[in-house]
Amino acid sequence: MNEENLSILALIANASLLVQLVMATLFLASVLSWIMIVQRGLFLNGAQRSFRDFEDQFWSGVDLNNLYHELTERAKQQGAADGIENVFRAGFREFNRLAQSDKADPDAVMEGTDRAMRVALSREDEKLTIHLPFLASVASVSPYIGLFGTVWGIMNSFRGLAMVQQATLATVAPGISEALIATAMGLFAAIPAVIAYNRYAAKVEVINTNYETFAEEFSSILHRQVHAR
Repeated sequence: MNEENLSILALIANASLLVQLVMATLFLASVLSWIMIVQRGLFLNGAQRSFRDFEDQFWSGVDLNNLYHELTERAKQQGAADGIENVFRAGFREFNRLAQSDKADPDAVMEGTDRAMRVALSREDEKLTIHLPFLASVASVSPYIGLFGTVWGIMNSFRGLAMVQQATLATVAPGISEALIATAMGLFAAIPAVIAYNRYAAKVEVINTNYETFAEEFSSILHRQVHAR
């Protein structure tokens, strides 16, 4: 039994076509999940920093009209805006539109403002959770795909035993080894995905809670303003 024949690359190259397809699928899933892990990590960290920066600016006593125009101009220049800034701009824009009339009903104004912020919160939640379902799928499905490749490889190994007069360890070792590689690749794809999914799902929940808390506090400020009029 040559050690070179039992190297990882040799076992993959000599594996059956179906097992190779399983390995290729798991390798592709692992690469895609790592890309999404890095992308989601950067995006969520950026969302947390943006929220802290905006909150510091908001509670510094800045005039809300000036803040709204500043954020609107920045969004036009950059082409897009994310996070709590969108929630603030959606609520303040709707508040100003509904409160322009002197006969505007305060309750109707606040109902429209809260509705606009809920829509903005829903859109921000969609941005935060992009790719998380894929990570969850990789985490849950990859071990079973690897197990399927393992079962198929072991079946081929035992089928090969029927073709020889004397069964030895050298006869079945390559087939079983290539089969176990499929299981290892399944776990290699699944473990980072499940860790990242759990971590990011918890982080998304924290960010969404912060957004909702700010929306409630902002709604209270606008409620006082509209009734003061």
